[in-house]
Amino acid sequence: MSDNDIKPVVKSDEQILAEHESERTKCTVYTRVMGYHRPVETFNAGKQGEFEERAHFDEPGCGCGCDAILK
Repeated sequence: MSDNDIKPVVKSDEQILAEHESERTKCTVYTRVMGYHRPVETFNAGKQGEFEERAHFDEPGCGCGCDAILK
């Protein structure tokens, strides 16, 4: 068997999620509100909608290369 005979296994997102369902945990998202942090799940429906509509941006790094690690 040569290297050319090896075919990559392509799986959909749904297949991957189904295989690892038992390993998944709930992630609590916090956001800063009026000077302190609160979990988004405690917001009412209107505030949760506002949170989803917020524009997100990437701030340029400090130049030391640490931002390349996060991508």
